[in-house]
Amino acid sequence: MRVVIERSNLLKSLNHVHRVVERRNTIPILSNVLLDAKGASLEMKATDLDLEVTEATPARVDQAGATTVPAHLLYDIVRKLPDGAEVMLKTDEDGNAMSVMAGRSSFRLQCLPQADFPQLSAGSFPHIFRLDSPALKRLIEKTQFAISTEETRYYLNGIYLHTIESAGKLKLRAVATDGHRLARAEVEAPAGSEGMPGIIVPRKTVSELQKLVDDPDVAVTVELSDTKIRLTIGSVVLTSKLIDGTFPDYQRVIPTGNDKRLTIDRQAFASAVDRVSTISSERGRAVKLSIGEGQVTFTVNNPDSGSATEELPADYGSEPIDIGFNARYLLDVAGQLGGGDARFMLADAGSPTLIQDTSDENVLYVLMPMRV
Repeated sequence: MRVVIERSNLLKSLNHVHRVVERRNTIPILSNVLLDAKGASLEMKATDLDLEVTEATPARVDQAGATTVPAHLLYDIVRKLPDGAEVMLKTDEDGNAMSVMAGRSSFRLQCLPQADFPQLSAGSFPHIFRLDSPALKRLIEKTQFAISTEETRYYLNGIYLHTIESAGKLKLRAVATDGHRLARAEVEAPAGSEGMPGIIVPRKTVSELQKLVDDPDVAVTVELSDTKIRLTIGSVVLTSKLIDGTFPDYQRVIPTGNDKRLTIDRQAFASAVDRVSTISSERGRAVKLSIGEGQVTFTVNNPDSGSATEELPADYGSEPIDIGFNARYLLDVAGQLGGGDARFMLADAGSPTLIQDTSDENVLYVLMPMRV
């Protein structure tokens, strides 16, 4: 293999694929990136056996061929080469090493044979649809923070993506929950998504996808089977296994009868929560909200370090209520809201609270209260 490529093109593609590679691997080949030079492009592929990312980038191929080299090492080398450099990648006759040359710099990397590189066998994808990049980005960003990190409830370790009829229209809906909070966002269902199975996209795949959907002009092609998802974003193809589990019936925890409405300035609310929670201990970061007519009082008591209170004006006309929430969860939700005001629909101190985005009716959040 002998190929010449612009540093910027090589770095951009390596940046997309090398992140999939885990830093520690018991299987040596999984530390490597597959480089395949053919035609007028260099294709790069990396995998962790659950997730695979492929990208082809233009290159001058003097001699076609393929090999695998350590992914993070190659990325670090290319990153440190000067801007505008032309990089030559050339394998030895025996294929055991590859030279990386640019200007006066030269590196030799150990190779492992291409034949050993695992392929995430794709199979067939019966469901195919296209989705605008901004729509997919929004579904991810509005829900990602609520994904559970608890390994025992593995079926909550991702975003549940499915279609559902709502108000007479078919919607593509994303839901994430960790049992303490729930985030739900939806967009109009694209053509071709009808009848798709409900799927759980793993947390790592969601995280990689979020970094790839930055270009607002790119449409994402989504292909689905019962066990895998393949997304094509420009020149990048991301293939991932899905979480094999049943997502809980989230509709049951979304309260419908909460009749106490609190409307409050979102920015002032987040700042007040942030200030009073400074005094709380990391373990039980509970903030008490004493909600009365026209105002909310935020209180934090920490037996070890003291207490804090702050008052804010608010629009509230129901009977007074004292309710506690985890401060971090309140801040996470407030950070997702887009409007000037946040709207809380409350029932009582022990029931889930519904939080709505006053600027976007397609998004809602549910928070479980804490004892205070």
